[in-house]
Amino acid sequence: MAKAGGCLFRVGYFLYTRTRVGHYYHQRDIAKAKEKLKDVGGQHSSITPFEFGDLVIVPIPMLMDNYAYLVLDRRSNSAVVVDPGHAEPVQVYLSSRNIMPEAVLITHKHWDHSGGNREMRQHYPEVRVYGSSSDNVPDITHSVRDGDTLEFGNLRFRAAATPGHTVGHVVYILDGAPFGIGDSLFSGDMLFLSGCGRMFEGSASTMLQSLDYLSSLPDNTYVWPGHEYAKENLEFACHLDEENTASKDKLEWVNSQRGKRLCTCPSTVQEEKLYNPFLRTHEESMVRALGYVKEGIFATPDQRTRAKLLREMRERKDTFSYKL
Repeated sequence: MAKAGGCLFRVGYFLYTRTRVGHYYHQRDIAKAKEKLKDVGGQHSSITPFEFGDLVIVPIPMLMDNYAYLVLDRRSNSAVVVDPGHAEPVQVYLSSRNIMPEAVLITHKHWDHSGGNREMRQHYPEVRVYGSSSDNVPDITHSVRDGDTLEFGNLRFRAAATPGHTVGHVVYILDGAPFGIGDSLFSGDMLFLSGCGRMFEGSASTMLQSLDYLSSLPDNTYVWPGHEYAKENLEFACHLDEENTASKDKLEWVNSQRGKRLCTCPSTVQEEKLYNPFLRTHEESMVRALGYVKEGIFATPDQRTRAKLLREMRERKDTFSYKL
């Protein structure tokens, strides 16, 4: 039965990601989210612009828990949008401020991140839509590969391949130097606040390599994830590592934010290394929490063991019961 269930999942996943069947279900998800969130203006969070001098980053809520991002350089009047899974809320925000985007950057092919590409191109005929050359991203105009640099005014992005969630997942790293701040990581579904994405198209070892790369970024790098998953992720982190005060403190802050419908991003790479269990598979507390070392002297696990730990951690996360 398990084997049959796995086969059905693979067929369904193929149809969702490789055909317009997925687009149909994505439109249904949009309608469901609008209906469920109609009493709060149709959005899961209030829109809060973050200003860093001339740089403005705006998480734009959509669907039940997604974020697209507007990245604006007021000095050069350049604007870029990241992951408009639903074009309408992005277009409404841009139109209300008379902003014309130069480009759209897509982290991966899943419809909740790329489903607005066609509408963005129709609404803004000159816009360039970038996505991975190996991820079958719909309606792109330009392919990106690992290490590509994209420049729009003072906005300088570097694309980095981070396979694991999908085979061609990429993240975009905005150079913060022109604005006198740390870099900004737009992490899609690879890295969340205290979490990581599911391994739909990659092995645990592949996912581990991508997470290790993100963990190696400068500590002051801001992390802008693709979903508002912070509360659930931190509840799991506190359950897994009960002695971690950083997780508890962050969860308390997140609960306060979500009680006011405020977004919880950005975090930083430095913060994530304190409380994100998926970045800590090399640490003794995580190894012991997962039962790989119960007694005796701890030895730092090798990469193969860390991959096993990551897979088990992800499986436990998928079945964890959250507080209401």
